[in-house]
Amino acid sequence: MAHANPSKFTPRLGRSPSELRPVLIERGAAAFAEGSCLVSFGQTRVLCAASVEDGVPGWRKGRGEGWLTAEYAMLPRATRTRTARERGQLGGRTQEIQRLIGRSVRAMLDDFRFGEYTLKVDCDVLQADGGTRTAAITGACVAVADAFDTIVRAGKISRTPVRRRVAAVSVGIVDGEARLDLDYDEDVRADVDMNVVMSSEGGFVEVQGTGERGTFDRGQLDALLGLAIAGIARLDEAQLAAQGQARP
Repeated sequence: MAHANPSKFTPRLGRSPSELRPVLIERGAAAFAEGSCLVSFGQTRVLCAASVEDGVPGWRKGRGEGWLTAEYAMLPRATRTRTARERGQLGGRTQEIQRLIGRSVRAMLDDFRFGEYTLKVDCDVLQADGGTRTAAITGACVAVADAFDTIVRAGKISRTPVRRRVAAVSVGIVDGEARLDLDYDEDVRADVDMNVVMSSEGGFVEVQGTGERGTFDRGQLDALLGLAIAGIARLDEAQLAAQGQARP
């Protein structure tokens, strides 16, 4: 896969307001992880790797239940200028995003009665051009499903607890226009910025919406949600297509 030159990043790349960037989900991108994929939303690329560990956090011990959590990080040159690594204490943005990813992938499960195992999803941003959290959630879903399938085949659990897929997309109002799947140049100019997470059953998992430069009305909110719902339906199709392919 060719690496893009940041100087060639072009806003919107000729997309219509309701069009996603090109989406690519490559399963098995981390050979040693129980489940993994490399997900691309246009120039944004995130490596999602799901690892299964024996045991659970102390507050869950003795219940016979497992746990599912996530971590998020951005490589220093994922951005157009180098960003320092976060060492020691995580920044507020990183904590917010990894909690969002964790909540989203936990919504894939009906329950945690799969034994005292912890599944950790690492979402590492290799290249950032907007929508890193939504790409991470969409890829993490595929990695989590594969990880549970792996431990079912290994005989550690009898069945997968995964009952639904989740996917996420950004929407916003840029230059007075509602747009789907914002790239970086659009995101920094957006009057309204929103991230929407939904399940494959059509329910909302989380909606994060902010008037960055003022307020927005009900009509604009409905337009944004309409774009997000249609976009997530297409992401769900991409997940299904990826899961239908054999892993390397």
